[in-house]
Amino acid sequence: MFRGNHPAKVDEKGRLKLPSAFKALVDAGSVSQFYVTSTDGESAQVWPLPEWEKREAQLAESSEMEEAVQKYLSITSYYGQQVEMDAQSRLLIPQILRSAAGLDDEEAAVIGMGSYIAVHNRKRFEQTVLGNKLTREDFGKLADITRRKQ
Repeated sequence: MFRGNHPAKVDEKGRLKLPSAFKALVDAGSVSQFYVTSTDGESAQVWPLPEWEKREAQLAESSEMEEAVQKYLSITSYYGQQVEMDAQSRLLIPQILRSAAGLDDEEAAVIGMGSYIAVHNRKRFEQTVLGNKLTREDFGKLADITRRKQ
């Protein structure tokens, strides 16, 4: 499970050095292939390929190709690319996604999201997160979820 914020930099060639905390997790799972994509062009999602394949299989199990699934697959294919981690633990972020998300040669917030890693332009992400505080209603919903899971 990927957790936490591990600031990094996307270099001039569009490569993200995987933070050491996340590198240890992918090494433990013997993962070297990733699917890098986005659902909105605002940030990159870095999925270990086995996790992405699980997601694809879940979507394929749908008895009918629902419009939402088609949209999801279209957008993630548009931004997506399968990449291999190099010997220096770097992953190439596709050019079309780097441009859309503002990740060209920029500081990034590399956030663990459980099954995948989200890569955001750090300045934009900080503005969004700091301007979007959790509300009492949010805390109430979270409490409901945790009670149901017990």
